[in-house]
Amino acid sequence: MFLPTTKEELKKLGWDYLDVILVTGDSYIDSPYIGVAAIGKLLYSQGYKVGVIAQPGINSDKDITKLGEPKLFWGVSGGSVDSMVANYTALNKKRKNDDFTPGGINNKRPDRAVIAYTNLIRKHFKGTAPIVLGGIEASLRRLTHYDYWSNKLRRSILFDAKADYLIYGMGEKAVLELAKKLGKRKSPENVKGLCYISTQPNYKYLQTSSFEECVEDKNNFIKSFNDFYHNNDPITAKGICQKTGDRYLIQNPPQSHPTTEEVDLYYDLEFERDLHPHYEKQGKVKALDTIRFSVTTHRGCYGECNFCAIAVHQGRTIISRSRDSILKEVKDFEKHKKYKGVISDVGGPTANMYDYECEKKLNHGVCEDKRCVFPDTCPALKPDHSPNIKLLREIEKIDSVKKVFVASGIRYDLVTDDKLHGYEYIKDVIKKHTSGQMKIAPEHANDKVLELMGKPGKKSLEKFKDMFYKVSKDAGKQQFLTYYFIAAHPGCSDQEMESLKSFTSDRLNISPEQVQIFTPTPSTYSSLMYYTEINPFTSEKLFVEKSLKSKRNQKEILTNTEVTKTRGKKRKFKTKR
Repeated sequence: MFLPTTKEELKKLGWDYLDVILVTGDSYIDSPYIGVAAIGKLLYSQGYKVGVIAQPGINSDKDITKLGEPKLFWGVSGGSVDSMVANYTALNKKRKNDDFTPGGINNKRPDRAVIAYTNLIRKHFKGTAPIVLGGIEASLRRLTHYDYWSNKLRRSILFDAKADYLIYGMGEKAVLELAKKLGKRKSPENVKGLCYISTQPNYKYLQTSSFEECVEDKNNFIKSFNDFYHNNDPITAKGICQKTGDRYLIQNPPQSHPTTEEVDLYYDLEFERDLHPHYEKQGKVKALDTIRFSVTTHRGCYGECNFCAIAVHQGRTIISRSRDSILKEVKDFEKHKKYKGVISDVGGPTANMYDYECEKKLNHGVCEDKRCVFPDTCPALKPDHSPNIKLLREIEKIDSVKKVFVASGIRYDLVTDDKLHGYEYIKDVIKKHTSGQMKIAPEHANDKVLELMGKPGKKSLEKFKDMFYKVSKDAGKQQFLTYYFIAAHPGCSDQEMESLKSFTSDRLNISPEQVQIFTPTPSTYSSLMYYTEINPFTSEKLFVEKSLKSKRNQKEILTNTEVTKTRGKKRKFKTKR
């Protein structure tokens, strides 16, 4: 069933009230890939009455009041994508399209959606039930953070939204504990994975630099960010207390990692894998083409790319689903009227991190002084693609399955580092699970920029490239690698882009098309570099391109379009014919 979105649906269910109302910047897509749907279905499975208000208009009370007022709490999310990223390009131009909005026109998601929706609730419901923020937009703004769109540090979003609580990270365990506490009229302030505002400091927690100290001195902000980053692992993390004005942002330690059995439970809930009929009449949602028949195999990412927030939001420890749960989900696709035997993706944040982890990390938490796969793969990790190979082959054997794709990104360095099963895995993917081209994301080729990005060097990329084309040729297939690159990352000037251009032309034999300009999103090390113009790992001064015209020029250097440098000597690059 869909969660109700109208009073008429409540009547059909025989419900006189709702315990929880979830408000989201996406349209209501009932899928395990959509945070509001996943949280809503989990709460419903535990006996709570849950409703959804998707993309409410913010200029009237028509949408926000249509389900009444919840007994326990409002849950507010900006949606699957940060609203500012969804609404603006890296060059600060308004985006025309939104893949999570019916009809695809970007006209439903307000800027700073979490703040806008909370204000909307406060305006029309005086003295209402607690408002709880969640999702990627709120999670990454829970402490003092750099905001690219206003080009300044902003305090925790809890202050600006005037909400009561914030659940950070993957929120299933925290939201169930919160609902239970509120249902018993007890304070939820000791719930792990929760943030709230207090008039008193918590001296048992780590006292990080205050908001005002961060604004005054960029080095204080670097220290505060390090405190934030290194206290996300449930095994090692401390709570954090950050003074803001005359109040304090309290971040409780994170919830414990879910077990495989718990993650299986989350994905075994019944989902319609469709757009709610109430919103369907407004048009097609493009995102459904990708996620409707995709399968999540695991959570978390130990890649820790400095420009990516996945490791902070989902965790640096891989939590995998069981094969039984995954195979059950695939078999359940048969019940869907739109299923034609094609699975769009089997993967996660990264496709090939399924079902192997570092034993030290599982038992003692993440290392503070080193990373799992940078600058090289840690000897303690031991990549093993055999569980992934077995899983894909078992999925293929299901009678209703005609084709299985692996569309999630592949860490090619893990493939080349797995001497026992890496080649076998990539051979299977190339031969059976690729549709003409495989997407990989080296992001750059200059050693200095790669180090700042936290990405592996060129050797594993070239080795993987040779492996890909050899396997494709042996299989009699004409297939291609598609490379994703980033321009204007901190530390990258025209000179580094020119060296990348030479590498792609001479060593990869391509003229890149998939090039994006770096966007500083909240709570990543790359955004910290962008704001401070300091390398936080060495304290050295860092070149950061901030001119919009020069950022565009960096991209054009790589894509071969004509470019005029804005700094120093002028130079032109002509498109290849």
